Amino acid sequence: MAVIVKYVVERNGEEKMTFTSKAEADAYDKMLDMADELFGLLGKSELIEDEAKQEDLAMFLAQNKEELLFALGAKRRPAPKKAKKVAAVEDAEQQEDAA
Repeated sequence: MAVIVKYVVERNGEEKMTFTSKAEADAYDKMLDMADELFGLLGKSELIEDEAKQEDLAMFLAQNKEELLFALGAKRRPAPKKAKKVAAVEDAEQQEDAA
């Protein structure tokens, strides 16, 4: 017989999702916390009166946290790796030419 450990994320007595990894369960729970905070913020705006749409938008923003942080300017996008490699090769070539 196999023993299987499952991590269940529960909100208000309702099971939301089950994971096999504690880290994944914690990340999902954190995302739900963020969605709850965003829902409250969206409710203050009065731009979207439909609570279901507010909830959907809050969940979308929480699920796309990285893109949201980039859009808000709170986080910078990493430089493309190709550009760094090309620049390193060009620098090496220039140093060889100088020698």
